[in-house]
Amino acid sequence: MAADISFTWSTKYYRAGCRIFNRINPDRNEKLFYRLLCEHVNELMPIVYTPTVGLACQNFGYIYRKPKGLYITINDNSISKIHHILSNWPESDVRAIVVTDGERILGLGDLGCYGIGIPVGKLALYVALGGVQPKWCLPVLLDVGTNNEELLNDPFYIGLRRKRVRGAEYDRLIENFFLACRKRFGQKVLVQFEDFANQNAYRLLDIYRNKYCTFNDDIQGTASVAVAGLLACWKYTGKSLAEGKFVFLGAGTASMGIAELCVAEMITEGLTKQQAYDRIFLMDIDGLITKNRKNLSDLHKPYAKDLPETKSLLEVVKKVKPWGLIGASTVRGAFTEEIVREMASINEHPIIFALSNPTNKAECTAEEAYRWTDGKVLFASGSPFPNVEYNGKIFKPGQGNNAYIFPGVGLGAILFNVRHIDDETFLIAAHEVANTVTDKDFKLGRLYPRLNRIRELSVKIALAVGEHAYKKGMAGLYPKPNDMEHFVRSQIYQTTYDELINVTYEWPAHDMKHGFPVPVSRRESVDE
Repeated sequence: MAADISFTWSTKYYRAGCRIFNRINPDRNEKLFYRLLCEHVNELMPIVYTPTVGLACQNFGYIYRKPKGLYITINDNSISKIHHILSNWPESDVRAIVVTDGERILGLGDLGCYGIGIPVGKLALYVALGGVQPKWCLPVLLDVGTNNEELLNDPFYIGLRRKRVRGAEYDRLIENFFLACRKRFGQKVLVQFEDFANQNAYRLLDIYRNKYCTFNDDIQGTASVAVAGLLACWKYTGKSLAEGKFVFLGAGTASMGIAELCVAEMITEGLTKQQAYDRIFLMDIDGLITKNRKNLSDLHKPYAKDLPETKSLLEVVKKVKPWGLIGASTVRGAFTEEIVREMASINEHPIIFALSNPTNKAECTAEEAYRWTDGKVLFASGSPFPNVEYNGKIFKPGQGNNAYIFPGVGLGAILFNVRHIDDETFLIAAHEVANTVTDKDFKLGRLYPRLNRIRELSVKIALAVGEHAYKKGMAGLYPKPNDMEHFVRSQIYQTTYDELINVTYEWPAHDMKHGFPVPVSRRESVDE
């Protein structure tokens, strides 16, 4: 069946193949669903995750058929109630939970309980790209209301019709959720924060990162994959990260996560913390973050520069002369032709990362970046772009997708019962991704390995995560496996069907008579 559907992708019936895949959901044929996703990840990634998942979330009320995960509302705000809801999930051996409150879905804003599509899509990638067992996965939506008036007035909206709850009551729900998860599934369960708003993302991560096995993919996963791309640029140009300067457009959770991990990498390359901060320039909706800015957050203060205030990105580029532009602003067209051409005049190979999701929020397109730099750009995006033909050469732009990172990190955390996931883990994962990029990838314009190599990459990342956890004393699996790679590969999900007939083995000939085993009488000892 997989071969039949695969044939449609290799022929003119591509769209028919996509429709067939959409009807083969995990509830109907789990093995076939993940087999196709593993074998056709290039074609199906945009369907299972960005950009299609954003469209699915926006229209979730119209396509809703059955719950794909658990919904916990602000009205269930006690450990016992949440534990009861978690106990309704048919699987008891849950090891990976992806949870969102739906307030900042991709670059689409507050989608309330329609945001459940994100945890569902993420966990599908955990299975297909990381080899995590499907029975270990649980998507969760924390419904605390929505401030989206369009949804509140939508007759098909399936969530609470109230404004978002904030403050102490919200914090108590998060705390009760973690306590209930520990009570139901144990301390070792991995909880991944997904698409929480800026005012909560860093704050909640700081509260729970040293209490539970948890991470925020928008902060740490995005940072890791972006730094992996920068490290790949380092391989291509022969220059280290610590030698360059970088301008970030956007100063939210994604940008700050990337900036913090860049600082960590620069420190490992020999810079002091302050020297690393001085090489990163942040711009938000109010312009360049300077020391004259009032009400700076603690997160932004180290990056504030002693420069005149300006809202012009072009002016900043001319003043700073950076190696790279990192875009996480969700402002379409923010990287204008004049800005990109200025970058090309400063650098032999300018680095342009348009990381905003979905595709229509990207700061520039791949085609624009290659054309405006005469094909010299080192480009990466958050959502996929088609191949670009320029001056007779085909470029295949790399997608800086978190899927290179979180499946492997999650697999390692699950298999080795990691107690806490530190930032160094994500720096290790970034190096693993960068080391996988080949010269052939560079020639085609890729800064990341091909998508169909992610599953093997996830095994490498899981091994590196495990080794790091044992080194830091954060692993809970003892004794440590003698052959770590064999252990990991023995645990990953296989898309082949199990044998229906028990595996048999042959008896030695000297123990056989007429085809039947010869009974051997019990030998009595001398003492008996």
